[in-house]
Amino acid sequence: MPSFDVLLAFIVTTALFSVLPGPSMLYAAARTMAGGRQAGLMAALGLHLGAYVHVAAAAAGLSVLFHAVPIVYAGVKLAGALYLIWLGITLFRARQSTDAGTTGATRSARQAFAQSVTVEVLNPKTALFFLAFLPQFVDGAAAFPLWLQFAILGTVANVLFGFVDVVIVMLAAVIIGRLKRSSGVQRLMRRVGGAILVGMGVHLALQRG
Repeated sequence: MPSFDVLLAFIVTTALFSVLPGPSMLYAAARTMAGGRQAGLMAALGLHLGAYVHVAAAAAGLSVLFHAVPIVYAGVKLAGALYLIWLGITLFRARQSTDAGTTGATRSARQAFAQSVTVEVLNPKTALFFLAFLPQFVDGAAAFPLWLQFAILGTVANVLFGFVDVVIVMLAAVIIGRLKRSSGVQRLMRRVGGAILVGMGVHLALQRG
């Protein structure tokens, strides 16, 4: 592994990156607004687990494919953007669940988890982040092989980012919980959350690079 100083610099730098407002925070907050705290937490977990696909890809050197073949990057980005837009429209148009409280919340949380894994896997920005960020802290002379260093550093970064997403979900849940929990407010929260996801999808589709 790299020296202690390098590892400390990596953790501090990653922690600073993790608290900067970004798409994952916005996504986690939107899912919390649309489905409540349980759905938000499961969405954060889905993002966290989905990101390990990109950690593994970086460790295996597969993320370089996005740089080498731009059309692959563009295709994955478009697929991710369209999926976000579809999710947003689905939430925006969703009607109040007729299920009993616990059953409906559990189903919503499961959907949020599965959908969030897909969102993160289809997010090429995450792959490029690991590809650009991790090599700065990898030591070619270390006893550990490069792929293992990538895997360990990527896991540490993913845990820090996931922790911040959970904090965002909890804060969003507290704010929403203080609002009047009428059906009208719930419907408004779902529509706002859905609109945010549509906006994120459009932004991703139009974003260059």
